[in-house]
Amino acid sequence: MRLLVAGTPEAAVPSLAAIEASRHEIVAVLTRPDAPAGRGRRMAPSAVAAWAAQHGVPALQPGRPGEAGFLDELRALAPDCCPVIAYGALVPPVALEIPKHGWVNLHFSLLPAWRGAAPVQRALMAGDDITGATTFQLEEGLDTGPVYGTLTEPIRHDDTAGSLLERLSVAGAQLLVATMDAIEDGSAQTRPQPSGGVSLAPKVTVAEARLEWELPALRLDRLVRACTPDPGAWTTWRGQRLKVGPLRLPEHASAATDPVPLPPGRLVLDRDGVLVGTGTVPLLLGEVQPQGKRAMEAADWARGTRPGPEEGFGT
Repeated sequence: MRLLVAGTPEAAVPSLAAIEASRHEIVAVLTRPDAPAGRGRRMAPSAVAAWAAQHGVPALQPGRPGEAGFLDELRALAPDCCPVIAYGALVPPVALEIPKHGWVNLHFSLLPAWRGAAPVQRALMAGDDITGATTFQLEEGLDTGPVYGTLTEPIRHDDTAGSLLERLSVAGAQLLVATMDAIEDGSAQTRPQPSGGVSLAPKVTVAEARLEWELPALRLDRLVRACTPDPGAWTTWRGQRLKVGPLRLPEHASAATDPVPLPPGRLVLDRDGVLVGTGTVPLLLGEVQPQGKRAMEAADWARGTRPGPEEGFGT
């Protein structure tokens, strides 16, 4: 089939590679316009636009997919189907009707769980044990269309949003190609999403990523992993923002039997590293990133800042 592939971040690139290696043809990609990126905030293409440039594939970058100019280009390309992987904008009904087989979305959850922009992050925040990926027919509602296929993926105890999304994007690419194959040969069947078990996954805001050290250690651990790498969990230290990487329980302590008394947010240098107090048991800091500086190991940061005996995060 002739495919126009819509996507923007790095998570869409495995699907592009898998489709390119399949029997289908990528006639163009649809991606978001260039945007400021990096510490210098220079304009940069999306990961999908960069892939397209490297592979000689036309890249369409309208401000909105409902623009007349884009719709004219879509009609001229006449794709048979439009696979979508984290494009980042709603496709209007007029565009949905143009391809013969419509638009098929690869979504990184087991729908109807975690409909929305941040399914991987929300699954981690909620403490889910299992997640997966779903291919479904795109329609006007938010991730509500009938399902073609699914795959499951266990969530590991040390997964971050980055590591889990990486695995799902690779496995999901094969699911997407299999869905395209089935649509082309006429064997594809869809089923409606269940009416129960619906949960929403809005984008995680910077405000949500702030760490409240009075919370239980388990919730803080989940939040940090869900916000790694984006938007980055953070706290304040001496009045400035400090990003915090994944946390862990000290090797010589267990949550049930050997907690070290430490007020929430309070810091202490321990034989394992730098401990921070929580609402339950202390956790060991991994990497931290002071405002305007590079990320570093917490022990190196502590040696430079020398926390006082009464100092802590968020004070």
